[in-house]
Formats: sequence, C-alpha cells, structure tokens
Amino acid sequence: MELNTEKKFAAGFSILSNAVIIILKLAAGFISGSISIISEAVHSLSDMLASVLTYFSVVRSSEPADKEHPFGHARYEDMSGFIEGILIIFASVFIFTEAGKKLFFHTTADFEPALGIYVMLFAVAANFAVSSYLFKVAKKSDSIALLADAEHLRTDIYSSFGVLLGLVLIKLTGISILDPVIALIVAVLILKTGISITKTALNNLLDGSLPESDIQVIEKIINDFKDKGVINFKKIKSRQVGAYKYIEITLIFPPDLTILKCHSICDEIEKKLETELGNTMAVIHAEPDCRECARSGK
Repeated sequence: MELNTEKKFAAGFSILSNAVIIILKLAAGFISGSISIISEAVHSLSDMLASVLTYFSVVRSSEPADKEHPFGHARYEDMSGFIEGILIIFASVFIFTEAGKKLFFHTTADFEPALGIYVMLFAVAANFAVSSYLFKVAKKSDSIALLADAEHLRTDIYSSFGVLLGLVLIKLTGISILDPVIALIVAVLILKTGISITKTALNNLLDGSLPESDIQVIEKIINDFKDKGVINFKKIKSRQVGAYKYIEITLIFPPDLTILKCHSICDEIEKKLETELGNTMAVIHAEPDCRECARSGK
C-alpha cells in the first residue's frame, strides 16, 4: 500500500474503531448504572475527536506544495499532534475530577459490573490492536499525527484496563472505593503522556531542534567523511516539520578541492542522512578552509 494511502487508511480505521467502542461503553454505562464506564465513554469520545483531527491532518499534510504553501502542508500534522496532546490532558483532568468525586464525596452507587467487565475487555483488546497498527504506520511514515493518535488510544487502554480492574475487584470484594483509587493512578499516566505529546508537537511548531540523539547521528555521519575530504563542520541547524527532518550544515573543505568533488561528497552525506534518519531534507553549504574565512566568521 502506498505510504500516504496507508496513513489515510490507518487514520480512518481509528475513527471507526473509536465509534464502535464509544457506543458500547455508553450502552454498558447506562444499562449497568456505572459512572466509571460512562466517564470512560467520555474519554473515548476525546479519542474519537482526536482521530477525526488526525484524519484531517493526514489528508491535508499529504497534499503537494502550492502557491499559498510553497513549503508544503506538513505543519498540519504538528498542529494535530499538539491539539491531541491537549485533548489527552483534558481527558486526564476529567478522570481526576470524576474519581475525586467518588473518592471524597462518596458518589459511587451500587451497580452490577458484569456487563461493564465484558465491554472493557473488548475495549482493551480493540484499542491495543488499533494502536499497535497506528504505531507501526506512524514509525514507517514519521507521522507525528498518527503517533499522537496511537498514544491517545494507548492511554485509553490504560484507563479502560484501570476501570476493568476496578470492576473486577468490586465484583469480587464489594468494595466500591477501589474504583476511583485505580482511576486516579491511571489519570496520572494519561496526564504524563499528554504533556509529552504536547511538548514534542509544540517544539516542532516552534522550529525547535531535532533531538540530541539525531544530532549525534548527524555529527557521526560528517566525521565518517573526514577521510574523504571533509575537514570539519561549523554549524548544524535542524528542525522537524510534520514527517520531515530539515537539516542545514556548513562543511569545511580544502581550498584546492574541486566544486565537483565537494558536490559529490555532499550528495553522499545527504543519502547517508536519509538512510540513517529517514525523511530528511538536507541543505549543505560548502566553505574553503582559509584563515580569512575563519577571521570573518563566514
């Protein structure tokens, strides 16, 4: 399957799975009278909204550059990732609130947890399968939007499993206060994920540098070419835009090296960057090694 087509299919499949899970959770919540299941349905609704947003961003980001957007539409994925991170944080706050009400105000009512247990089991299994598929496509395509959507679904696994565990313990022990205690622990994990996604997407939107691990890979590749003519490098500028890593490098060459040879070496470095980092757009500036250049700082 062509990569952009697979990205769109993955985003659309995520929407469909979320819709089914929301309907099941709402039905189980209202039939059983469980507040925790209804709260979990609301959490899944945030997943649904995030999946719709992801699909929109994937479709838009795959469009070619045009007159209004000469550098393409990849920023839509970063924007989507940022909004999804915020939705995850809001979902965790909602769970904190609902769990707090049950824990401190004793609002938990008696209910039969059996139906909820079956629905939560299905939700955990379905979200694990869908999120694993999204992670796979996100890694293959370097899509921050699909990655955020996968992380969003993974938080739904944690919260659904927490509710499932609470329901099982309530059925076995009859101690209903276990439900909000587990929910609070799950909410902490969800909040941590939301903050991480938001920071990554915001860093991309603000043209923050690539991670230090990527910078180390770039430096190693340059050093590997020192026996082929590269003397050193003066600076490395980098940023991530959607699925692409943009890299600018200034390399120092011997002043007697031909332009053709410098160009050939730069081409090899660009290919190596693409192999090691994937989806790279590299711009390499070549400068001669001369004292005058060093004094002027050019």
